[in-house]
Amino acid sequence: MRIDKFLKISRVLKKRSVAKKLADFDKVIINGKLAKPSSLVKVGDVVNVTFGEKQLTFIIRMILTHPKKDEVDQLIEIIDASLSIT
Repeated sequence: MRIDKFLKISRVLKKRSVAKKLADFDKVIINGKLAKPSSLVKVGDVVNVTFGEKQLTFIIRMILTHPKKDEVDQLIEIIDASLSIT
């Protein structure tokens, strides 16, 4: 699945267009490498997203195309959620 779509369906971000813009501006990293909006993700990937002064790092635990509301929490495991000081 593409990273921009995954960020939207996992509810990390509310809009896919925002996910695309973040990736376009080098704010999304997958397994230590800069990601494009079309970069593919798989279970076990470590993703880092920076938006504003916030930074979120998580592991992808499950990929579902159309997750139900109660399944969304199972898609990722948050490793770190902090303010980035840059």
